[in-house]
Amino acid sequence: MFKNIFKNFQGNLFGGITAGIVALPLALAFGVQSGLGPSAGLYGAIMIGFFASLFGGTNTQISGPTAPMTAVSMVIIAGIVAANDGDLSRALPFILIVFLLAGLFQVILGVLGFGKYIKYIPYPVVSGFMTAIGVIILITQLLPMVGYYTTDDTAFVDSFKPKAEEVLLNKTLKEEAGEGILVLKDFKETVARAEKITNDEIHAEAMILAKTESSGVLGALKRFPSALGQIKWLEFMLAFATIFIIFGFKKITTKVPSTLVALLVVSLIAYFFKLDYRPIQEIPSGFPMPHFEMFTSFSFGQISPYVFTALTLSFLGAIDSLLTSVVADNMTKTKHNPNQELIGQGIGNSIAAIFGGIPGAGATIRTVVNINSGGTTKLSGMVASIVLLIVLLALGPIASQIPAAVLAGILITVGIGVMDYKGLKAIPKMPQSEVVIMMVVLLLSVFWNLVFAVGIGLVLAALIFMKKIGDSSASRSKLVSLKQSDELHQPWADEITFPKNLKEEVFIKRLAGPLFFANTSDFQELAKQIPDTATHLIIRMARVPYIDQSGLYAMEDLVLRLKQSNIKVVLVSLMQQPRLMMEKIDIIPDLIPEHEIFKEFKQAMVYIESTTEELN
Repeated sequence: MFKNIFKNFQGNLFGGITAGIVALPLALAFGVQSGLGPSAGLYGAIMIGFFASLFGGTNTQISGPTAPMTAVSMVIIAGIVAANDGDLSRALPFILIVFLLAGLFQVILGVLGFGKYIKYIPYPVVSGFMTAIGVIILITQLLPMVGYYTTDDTAFVDSFKPKAEEVLLNKTLKEEAGEGILVLKDFKETVARAEKITNDEIHAEAMILAKTESSGVLGALKRFPSALGQIKWLEFMLAFATIFIIFGFKKITTKVPSTLVALLVVSLIAYFFKLDYRPIQEIPSGFPMPHFEMFTSFSFGQISPYVFTALTLSFLGAIDSLLTSVVADNMTKTKHNPNQELIGQGIGNSIAAIFGGIPGAGATIRTVVNINSGGTTKLSGMVASIVLLIVLLALGPIASQIPAAVLAGILITVGIGVMDYKGLKAIPKMPQSEVVIMMVVLLLSVFWNLVFAVGIGLVLAALIFMKKIGDSSASRSKLVSLKQSDELHQPWADEITFPKNLKEEVFIKRLAGPLFFANTSDFQELAKQIPDTATHLIIRMARVPYIDQSGLYAMEDLVLRLKQSNIKVVLVSLMQQPRLMMEKIDIIPDLIPEHEIFKEFKQAMVYIESTTEELN
């Protein structure tokens, strides 16, 4: 796994340094967006980048926080914080446990060999999800872009004080119930405790409620008109300047990361001109410390609602990483190990969670930068993480002076870039069913829930796919008498020479495609279509590679019905999987004996001709 890791040392060193520099502003921005702060983004980039490179299956991949992973993490964080009365410090252990679970799930997926199955996720689901991520980032960054922060809106926070008093009173009642105090019998105790609630506590609770109300897409849209009325033009200009430089500098050169240029230029101007801007949260200096309280305060009841979410997060990280691995393969003409890559990503995300970092995945842009800068082995990804660690240790206080509006501008460009324009442009040319899948995933992701949206999209895609296969199989599966067989659009030559005197008695069922639950209803109608004059039904199965349990029982039901009408069923060209399935429930030999199963149609003709002669 670590063979030739130090090969091409100079190229890997330069590639890693360049990728690390590119990763810095994005790590800070994604940390802020997640709700855990810029330091969480840095910790995630350092830990995931190092360990995913060390243990992963793609030599040149650079891993760290990404837009899709951060968007889902943001939803998870908001949900757990809300469940803990808005107290982030109290919610943090549970948040990190969910992230740890996501990493462990990725390791399990890799060990079980699920890496090869990621490619079966339909493109409309991926397209709708990626576009939704872009829309979510754009909308949620509208407020910080215009300098609006809920905590600064005194009138809005004050409007939640009555609700805050109600919440605090409910907490008091719950405390009394936990202590065995009967409120109605000892109402004086309730009043006494309520009188101890301070204005500061009410204000703090009102602020939590206000932040919850303005969070997410719907919250941002509700508050945006008010935010425009309170726009801070300095913050807006800093964000706009960041966006302008990011897009404009790319037209000058792509050799220097435009995101880093924008971060440095705008931040330095704001700092040295002593502009009255809002800085990002303080980044703690020193090596990140492990959060062992996540284990000591573990509660399955707190985590159980998020187990499925953690599993979904692990799948998203797997998709994100393996798609980047494919890009890396195409650029380097190499072949990645998908299962090993999942194991590496899982280890990286697990360790990042322990140190308080947000989860991530393989990052396409950073990987491309690494390859173009000379990176060829795992060392490049490890170097990129070490670069970020040096920034954390040496420049943490300086990085804390970066304007929050700059990171909002960076995220705006990320949101614009992450959307799937290829899929959006193809909408007029795409089948209607695929457009529906894409739009359902897009709208549900933006306005409801990212996790459930992907699940519903996958179910829709599976149902539509099964219907298409079922319809296709049914349309290609013909039931005709031998008398009619020469009238088909594509007559089968071996049927034309059948004796004319038997063409009223023998019917043929030509099956094409798998016999499964999506087309069993059409198959079961077959018994009703065969007239009383029939003596034999030949089922041609050369084009049936697979039969599921529904198809198996449909076959059994058909054979039983025909036997009751004294019609024999003859099988021709039965493939291995259908035969094994039919043997398992004794359709063969109890209902269809071995002597009525033939490899070729000619053999079946000889058998039917001989049995009808005996009957006559």
